[in-house]
Amino acid sequence: MARLIVGPFNRVEGDLEVTLDIADGQVRAAHVNSPMYRGFEQILQGKAPHDALVFVPRICGICSVSQSVAAAHALADLAGVAMPPNGRHVTNTILAIENLADHLTHFYLFFMPDFARAAYVGRPWHEDAVARFLPDRGEQVRKAIAARARWFELLGTLAGKWPHTQSLEPGGSSRAVEPAERTRLLARVREFRGFLERELFGGTALEAFEALADEAALWAWHAQQPTRGDFRLFLSAMLDPALAALGPGPGRYLSYGAYPQPGGGHAFAAGVWDAALQQLQPVDTAAIREDATHAWLSDAGGPRHPAEGLTEPDADKPGAYTWNKAPRLAGQVVETGAIARQLAAGHPLVLDAARRHGGTVFTRVLARVLELARVVPRIEGWLQALQPQQPYCHEVRLPDGGEGMGLSEAARGSLGHWVEVRDGRIANYQIVAPTSWNFSPRDAAGTPGALEQALVGAPVREGEDTPVAVQHIVRSFDPCMVCTVH
Repeated sequence: MARLIVGPFNRVEGDLEVTLDIADGQVRAAHVNSPMYRGFEQILQGKAPHDALVFVPRICGICSVSQSVAAAHALADLAGVAMPPNGRHVTNTILAIENLADHLTHFYLFFMPDFARAAYVGRPWHEDAVARFLPDRGEQVRKAIAARARWFELLGTLAGKWPHTQSLEPGGSSRAVEPAERTRLLARVREFRGFLERELFGGTALEAFEALADEAALWAWHAQQPTRGDFRLFLSAMLDPALAALGPGPGRYLSYGAYPQPGGGHAFAAGVWDAALQQLQPVDTAAIREDATHAWLSDAGGPRHPAEGLTEPDADKPGAYTWNKAPRLAGQVVETGAIARQLAAGHPLVLDAARRHGGTVFTRVLARVLELARVVPRIEGWLQALQPQQPYCHEVRLPDGGEGMGLSEAARGSLGHWVEVRDGRIANYQIVAPTSWNFSPRDAAGTPGALEQALVGAPVREGEDTPVAVQHIVRSFDPCMVCTVH
């Protein structure tokens, strides 16, 4: 058995290293290492509770709004308050803008450039992939960067700036939207819609793509599309059964529910999708535990619920190989992300694709692209639902003691913040990020995390030191390692 260390990865937020045990041209075992420690959970101890809204966005430079939203929800839970409808709509819009920007970045800048690699010379779609997605020079890469920049200008109006937005509060959004501003915002959303419909979906309206009911309809759409559609090229590559089957996950998918609505519920429902049972189960947050057996962190007291979490470095700990804990839900490994959200939401296309292929590279990217089509019309609806002269934010007085939990859905999946306050100061603050779930190490029972399982069986060609199949699998999760180690 040979051992190969792949890393550090490029086109990944933060530091990542993967150790592969290889035999007979396949990965037999994988160990995923998050080699950077940052310590935000220690930084927050002793701070005033409201200061969390200043510190946590700086965990990450590409998904800072997600951290802000989870922190605001945790403080709102601590205070026992709810946002007014305008505040909820604007908070959802701000979060959705960031999430969709991350999906766009993932597809055009992080994931698709691997199909332009020399390993695929001779494939019928390779030359087109080079022209479209080659880093720095691909024509579609340049267009996507321009569209992303224009898209983020929305946050200048809604939130003052991005990243590290400071307008989000436990009581809502501190920035009201004037009627004339809403008109300009809707125009910019329509501009982004136009890019997606023209470039990504090859002339198909977002609502028409969202309406695809199963995989047969998807492939019929693929057959009818002109070659200019960027997602069509991805599907052309997935006609190779070996590529479509890469990276099967653990078969359990967690979503806390995306974009809570003023009247209750979420735009995309919460739940745990069990592929073996073909059933959606409720999320029991009390069953979450973080196992630090193989992390360079103290595991005193064994696996802990985040509300009682401990984050103390132990850099010389025997048997440890990462700074990431191993989150488990009722003792089980789960995967999170767009695929989990769309399975929990019951979208028929993702349900059908997951039944046929499982949670693979194909279904993860499909779900992420589908979210681009599904969320943009919802943003338009939230902006149109804003009521002039109605409040955007309630004034909130945080108590001197208590606990709060803030759950949200970042682009990469389920994000949770847990805060404990004593004598007006943060006594404990724990964060479980999406990539903490997906890139977790083994737990005390030796069970590998989601990515560690997904890499088993990946082909490794003779002479490959950065196996292209491994690159596809890792990137299909769209990791954010700085959030993982916060």
